[in-house]
Amino acid sequence: MIPELGEFALILALGFSVILAIVPLYGAATLKTLWMEYAKPLAKAQFSFTLISFICLAYAFGQDDFSVQYVANHSNSQLPIQFKLSAVWGGHEGSLLLWALILSGWTLAVSLFSRGLPLDMLARVLGVMGIIATGFTSFLLWTSSPFLRYLPRYPADGADLNPLLQDFGLIVHPPLLYMGYVGFSVAFSFAIAALLSGRLDAAWARWSRPWTNIAWAFLGAGITLGSWWAYYELGWGGWWFWDPVENASLMPWLVGTALIHSLAVTEKRGVFKSWTLLLAIFAFSLSLLGTFLVRSGVLTSVHAFATDPERGFFILILLVLTIGGSLTLYAFKAPSVKSESSFTWLSREMLLLINNVFLMVMAVTVLLGTLYPLLIDALGQGKISVGPPYFNALFVPIMGLMVICLGFSSVARWRTTSVEAVKQQLMLPGIVSLATGLIFPFVYGDGFNFRVFIGISLSMWIITAVAQEFKGKFRRAKSIPEKLKQLSPSYYGMMVAHVGVAVTAIGITLVSVYSEERDMRLAIGDSIELADYQFKFLGTKSVKGANYTADQASIEISLDGEPVVTLHPEKRRYNVKRSMMTEASIDPGLFRDLYVALGEPLADGAWAVRVHYKPYVRWLWLGGLLMALGGILTAFDRRYRRNNKEKQGVAHA
Repeated sequence: MIPELGEFALILALGFSVILAIVPLYGAATLKTLWMEYAKPLAKAQFSFTLISFICLAYAFGQDDFSVQYVANHSNSQLPIQFKLSAVWGGHEGSLLLWALILSGWTLAVSLFSRGLPLDMLARVLGVMGIIATGFTSFLLWTSSPFLRYLPRYPADGADLNPLLQDFGLIVHPPLLYMGYVGFSVAFSFAIAALLSGRLDAAWARWSRPWTNIAWAFLGAGITLGSWWAYYELGWGGWWFWDPVENASLMPWLVGTALIHSLAVTEKRGVFKSWTLLLAIFAFSLSLLGTFLVRSGVLTSVHAFATDPERGFFILILLVLTIGGSLTLYAFKAPSVKSESSFTWLSREMLLLINNVFLMVMAVTVLLGTLYPLLIDALGQGKISVGPPYFNALFVPIMGLMVICLGFSSVARWRTTSVEAVKQQLMLPGIVSLATGLIFPFVYGDGFNFRVFIGISLSMWIITAVAQEFKGKFRRAKSIPEKLKQLSPSYYGMMVAHVGVAVTAIGITLVSVYSEERDMRLAIGDSIELADYQFKFLGTKSVKGANYTADQASIEISLDGEPVVTLHPEKRRYNVKRSMMTEASIDPGLFRDLYVALGEPLADGAWAVRVHYKPYVRWLWLGGLLMALGGILTAFDRRYRRNNKEKQGVAHA
């Protein structure tokens, strides 16, 4: 009964999505206030019934209702309750239902927290989001319903959740990532609404900016968490492998980074309007492309845990309609967009535009590296692999140029900046960053290393440039505490996010250059040395978990004869799927990680053991979280909460 209730609720959600896609847009086109005012209650109804459907599916998992095909295929009675509930989005159908729920949640949030938005603009934004919801809810009901039954006979127990997904990462990573993916639909909807209404001034950028920053922050946090999950769960000690599914989330994040900067310029200076509209379209289109790549089965990846080649065609149709329709509308409307001000070649506007170009080039680089092997395969020219050497050779130098430009943009002024002023502001940061980059490899390492010199110099360039610009805010201030209060949250958000870039760059540089690892055969009592640490193998014992048994090793780590920690990596055998999983054991630290993974058992009680020394690896994820925090701070700027005083010339129905 409960699954049927979930299916019925999803049908009602589709009905309200269709009405939301038609009625408010018709009201905005005909200037009928009553029709436009239906947008908010329709958004609430759509969210309510999608939520009911999601709760029904979660209830089926919690109650081990194996008469539901999706539950039987992705759960088991032995599965711990937290993984039963997170298994709701552990497969194709449930993950798409989560997608639809988050989309309806964003739609509801826009309807509730956009009181200052003109009624016709709000109606158009919610109408466009209704169109998107109609497409995905139709996809769920027609091709991917999670409520199909095994009737009249059904299995007594389930097939279990993929052991790789039986982890805390599944609980938080997909929801965060989807919050970012789907959140870009808000920026897309604002852009389409602006094109439909002809209101192509800077106002739409101000309305869209907080939503875009929050979506960008969620996506960045999701990517960061995904990197951390892969690091500790896969047992190989890596944090990024340029996996195609990793790339699928990185591309919209890069374009979203360009978008949030372009929105700031459009809002403050009234320029880049056409470019900003285009970026909003591209960011959401790449989010849909990522969904297609993960769901279609065209990619093989440890991350692509929910694939179906047949259903991928439906998403491809949605992708083509979204990109084709929005770009057609853009082609008709964009030529009428005019900039409201001008700027010189040395100004914050120009430097942000250059950075946008770098970000787009990086996104295109990743896109080509991800799709080119698929194209070659589709043309029957064989299978090729594009791996880290391609991405590192192209992506890293462009990122370096972008970081250099970022330092200049931190101290540049709007409209125009003198060369002398830039030189005066950046002379000290330049000297400090170069000196730090030169000295650091001698102090930390064994001598000069060019990669460390470049990485540390560029990181310090960002930090010192931001500090110099922050210091300039207090030159004429009478009271430092009063000045700190006057600075806006968006300013603090910018600073935190830029420092986050530097912290991530430091982590990438040092963990890439100074990491050490060894694969060894260890018997009881054997020890090895790595980065001055001694790793001693004490043996293994059998342990039993909720739905697995494991061989758990004990490895004592000491430094200069003093015990540091004892790690307990495991080799797990899951009861249902009979699959083997490596569970690494890590001693984390701000400046280094000690990482041990257990391999295969060997003769005479020995084991294959992999040990890693990972310096500054935590800085990677700390920087990612700082960037996400910066995006959240920017979204909570006071001026976005002010009522919009723009009057509407709409007729009453």
